[in-house]
Amino acid sequence: MSRTVLIGGGTGLSTFVRVMKDFDSSLTLVVAVTDDGGSSGIIREAMLIPPPGDVRNNIIALADDEELLTKVFSHRFGAPAMDGHSIGNIIIAGLTEMYGSFPEAVVAASKMLSIKGRVLPVADDLVHLVAELDDGSVVKGESRISSQGKRVRRISLDKPASALPEVIDAIVSADTIIVGPGSIFTSLVPNFLVSGVREAFKESRGRKIFICNIMTQPAESEGFSLRDHVEVVENYCGQAFDLIFWTEVSGVETSVLNRYKEQGSSPVENDMLFDRRVKVIEGATTVLIDDGKARLVVRHSRNSILSILHELSMLGENRI
Repeated sequence: MSRTVLIGGGTGLSTFVRVMKDFDSSLTLVVAVTDDGGSSGIIREAMLIPPPGDVRNNIIALADDEELLTKVFSHRFGAPAMDGHSIGNIIIAGLTEMYGSFPEAVVAASKMLSIKGRVLPVADDLVHLVAELDDGSVVKGESRISSQGKRVRRISLDKPASALPEVIDAIVSADTIIVGPGSIFTSLVPNFLVSGVREAFKESRGRKIFICNIMTQPAESEGFSLRDHVEVVENYCGQAFDLIFWTEVSGVETSVLNRYKEQGSSPVENDMLFDRRVKVIEGATTVLIDDGKARLVVRHSRNSILSILHELSMLGENRI
């Protein structure tokens, strides 16, 4: 069975694994632990544990969508007194208190939902991102970085953190390592700032794949081309990618793209047309989300993800 490791953090990673879990690849998700906003931020500060939100999202993505427990983990409280907490976040926080270990809590939550694969926090450390911005100013905290309205020059952790041994083992022994999609400075790069991850990535003989975001991020990567994305991530991970996937947006409604433009976000331009590593994928789509403010967002469609899996020869062992 092929061993696949995906490295990321937020929505991009979970979107992909919802499709990938239907195929017989041994999936391990390595998830960043630098989120400090919303429910996760409140819990990490109150309990002094790594943020549970991104881990929870990816556990849910690997679970059976129809199971009651999956729906319970996904539910977010509406009452103001509950601060918008997700039940899943609270359960993981409670399990951490019970077991005395955040990684063990993640394992327990994964067993509760009988997930198809494995989710690993990259580290068991309480760390914050520190960004140096284009104007030379320094900002601490993931949630504050994009709110500054300035591009990121470089990023680091506020203190050393060490990768879990299971993370190192998974990366070194992987047949395929997929980085992305996700925000480069707040979802992807933070994993490679953790001691041991960059070294394991370089040591691994598995093929290295980069899946670029469809849209740039306001301020954080505003105006970034495909080459900009690739160069930043390769600089932090320490090795060139074997394959790079770029998704075109011709199927996305103009009104949606215009709204993104007003917010400082635009489709990532493919300026690597003559690089043989680059594969062009069709199938960006829009998804309606409602987290208190209903809106259409641009995402990789199921067909675009299947196209990527086809390019990677990962469709031959379909379970269904």
